[in-house]
Amino acid sequence: MIAVVQDYETSQVLMVAYMNKEALTKTLKTGVAHYWSTSRNKLWLKGESSGNTQKVKEIFTDCDMDAVVLKVEQTGAACHEGYYSCFFREFDVEKINENKTDLEDLNEDDLKIISKRLFNPEDVYGNK
Repeated sequence: MIAVVQDYETSQVLMVAYMNKEALTKTLKTGVAHYWSTSRNKLWLKGESSGNTQKVKEIFTDCDMDAVVLKVEQTGAACHEGYYSCFFREFDVEKINENKTDLEDLNEDDLKIISKRLFNPEDVYGNK
């Protein structure tokens, strides 16, 4: 199921992840966010390598019980790129509308970084 993660106090969206039954069970039992990594095909504790953990304060589910919203107390950055939220970029709509005729050409130049980086990912995760 999709997990939308929000800051408990501000409701800022921090990240979107995937949870399977095991991840949800671990999260419910420990009070600390666990997710299922689809790229690594394994369970992971948020912050296991970075120390940037998520203490779960509330969990909500939708009417179909196929998505959850976690309200968390975030320690450090939620994003593996070193930002508090994974949503640290905003589309530069004015620039896009002035310069693009085909939206399939969108790229990094069409985005504005709107947050401050809290850490350098290479310092935490090494070179990948």
